[in-house]
Amino acid sequence: MTILVVGSGGREHALVWRLAQSAAPTKLYASPGNPGIARLAECIAPPSPTPEGFLSVAEAIAADLTVVGPEAPLVDGIVDLFRARGRRIVGPSAAAAQLEGSKIFAKEAMRRFGVPTAEYACVHNLADALHALRRFPCPVVLKADGLAAGKGVCIVRTREEAEKTAEALMSGSLVGEAGRRLVIEEFLEGEEVSFIALTDGSHVVPLEPTQDHKAVFDGDQGPNTGGMGAYCDSRILTARQHDLILDRVIYPVIEGMRRQGRPFTGFLYAGLMMVEGEPRVLEFNVRLGDPETQALMHRMDDDLLRLLEGAAAGELRPGPIRWRTGPSVCVVLAAAGYPGTPRKGDPISGVEEAERLGACVFHAGTRIENGRLVTSGGRVLGVTAAGSSLSSAIETCYAAVSKIHFEGMHYRRDIGRKGLKRWPALE
Repeated sequence: MTILVVGSGGREHALVWRLAQSAAPTKLYASPGNPGIARLAECIAPPSPTPEGFLSVAEAIAADLTVVGPEAPLVDGIVDLFRARGRRIVGPSAAAAQLEGSKIFAKEAMRRFGVPTAEYACVHNLADALHALRRFPCPVVLKADGLAAGKGVCIVRTREEAEKTAEALMSGSLVGEAGRRLVIEEFLEGEEVSFIALTDGSHVVPLEPTQDHKAVFDGDQGPNTGGMGAYCDSRILTARQHDLILDRVIYPVIEGMRRQGRPFTGFLYAGLMMVEGEPRVLEFNVRLGDPETQALMHRMDDDLLRLLEGAAAGELRPGPIRWRTGPSVCVVLAAAGYPGTPRKGDPISGVEEAERLGACVFHAGTRIENGRLVTSGGRVLGVTAAGSSLSSAIETCYAAVSKIHFEGMHYRRDIGRKGLKRWPALE
């Protein structure tokens, strides 16, 4: 069976790594891929980073199944194009992908479907934004409507800062066109949880819960990023909370989208705030998270290919996925300048030494230059490890991190540690 994975990040490396362990004989390709993926699959640069470009790759290799990692091709209609050509692919249509492509669409969908979320206002110009801000006490959250690579959410502490941030977003100076429309949202306090489920549009298979760490600095300080690390442990949620999320969030969205004529297939990611033990939705993504996927794939003990085939064919079998015992932790190593403009071309050393400690080092922003592995993006590597307890997984992960070096490398030193404090059941 020939499988194509679309993307070039740590998430896609983790997917390829897990697919390479499938029981079925497979030939793995990635487009465009990265040097880490190239150890497991053949990497092919598309003629253009568009749905049409990736389709040409799929046709050239006669792909039996395509799996899409990043959100942009999904929002741009890659699934519609592949299905029109009779090619099997995992993911939502462009119409369904608006759950991530537009924060305003997602908020209005939550309201229609009765999904619990924060109080909000949708604004289309600066005058309306300034007026709406009067309704919300500080801190308040400003969200760019469009795709912004995880950097379109701003938590502001004062009214003056809120007004300046709204102006910067809507002028296009912060995240470009994505910020021309905004969601202004009540600030929620609680525990963040990432809850991802795979669906064929009717049946749902939930994955294990994870916790992402979006802020660039320790203690959740500094601007948001695409994610600086994550850990995966089933005990993050109680059985009651797990069922509440399915009943109040996942099932209503899948059924509501079907009723709207936008049936959702693929991975539905609910970014949640658990407020007094109950879920409130912060955002939806229409694909696997990054770096959550790295932690999830490290723990998965089931045949990922079987699950993906079922989702693509509309034959997903409900039932629990097999997981390895013990938590997993992923720490992202970022380049100098990230989450702003990252410095590129710095040589990377120590990856093999880190792997000898039992960690998986998933590549993201890397390339080969003059025979050497160098940095090529903001999030460079995702060092991932497991353990019998959360503390042992953290210890192994950071021991592996200590072996890796590149100029300007920075990372959070507290990934998973707040879980030790906030969820005593994790130990």
